[in-house]
Amino acid sequence: MKPETIAIHLSNRVNDKDNPVVQPISLSTTYQHGEGSPIYSRINNPNRTSLEAVMAALEGGEDAAAFASGNAAGMAVFQSLDPKSHIVVPNDMYHGMRNQLLKVFEGKIEVTSVDMTDLQAISKQVRPTTSLIWMETPSNPLVRITDIKEVCKLAKEKGIRTVVDSTFATPILQQPLALGADMVMHSNTKFIGGHSDVLGGILITSEKDEFWEKVRNVQVLGGASPSAFDCYLLCRSIKTLSYRIKAHCENAMSIATFLDSHAKVEKVYYPGLPQDEGNALASRQMTGYGSMLSFVHRGDSKATDVFLSKLKLFSNATSLGGVESLIERRAKVEGEGSKTHPSLVRVSIGIENVGDLMEDIENALDE
Repeated sequence: MKPETIAIHLSNRVNDKDNPVVQPISLSTTYQHGEGSPIYSRINNPNRTSLEAVMAALEGGEDAAAFASGNAAGMAVFQSLDPKSHIVVPNDMYHGMRNQLLKVFEGKIEVTSVDMTDLQAISKQVRPTTSLIWMETPSNPLVRITDIKEVCKLAKEKGIRTVVDSTFATPILQQPLALGADMVMHSNTKFIGGHSDVLGGILITSEKDEFWEKVRNVQVLGGASPSAFDCYLLCRSIKTLSYRIKAHCENAMSIATFLDSHAKVEKVYYPGLPQDEGNALASRQMTGYGSMLSFVHRGDSKATDVFLSKLKLFSNATSLGGVESLIERRAKVEGEGSKTHPSLVRVSIGIENVGDLMEDIENALDE
């Protein structure tokens, strides 16, 4: 089956005797003992089983484990590493995950940040204790593209595990496991949910090995599992994922092109633009360029904040991947210690009419 069909049919396991077309929500926290039935909702739940099954199928993986948030999914990987492990991560990555590594795992995991687009730079940072290379592509907030295939090849030669945070791409635009990654992660809060109304995270593995069993133990024993209702909402949203992503990508390409020619925009970061440093690789590695873009506004941080305040259709809000367009000055959100350009604006392009969106931006930039 193709992704559009997988998304609709594998997210919908109906066992109810009344034969509903849509799988009901199973709110019970406990189940009568019986062969093959769930035991306790923290361990398993019919709605979570459907979510994990459809995401594993979409990514071409052997299994999936759902969590209450993207950060909880990432934490399960880090908690499964041996003590004092060394890991290599991108120097451009989601600040929430970076802060988790630096604050929660301080003294437990050694972390080295590197330009993940530079294969030689990655190789130079590998140590005998390196157990994981964590990729994020496209990256947050500079939308940089990592060569998944080449990094995985390097890692396999050195016996290092690889995980790709593919949140910006979704399974529709990118297949990290097919390119050699051991595991792929998504913040389901973003495009998978797609409506800014549910938190979630998920890991999909290429094989059910010993490390995967450790991840599963963190999921079950750690307790950061999603609710049945959350899983139901995510399965509902996955049914339209392929079509939402097409609209997101079309709108983003038009807006990136528009911004690139605007006098009040210094630089646009979007791999769909021919001059973007990641364009050639993204064209090979992805089936579309996504709906995330960033740009540097010509003006200081105060002028950038004024520009944002004049927008009518873009919500000045954190997060991304919803049907509505969101925008924010990223350094302001990242707070003290942020290395992001103070006038860099990150945009999650929604699926509104693209002409309306461009008119809104143009009016706010020109005022």
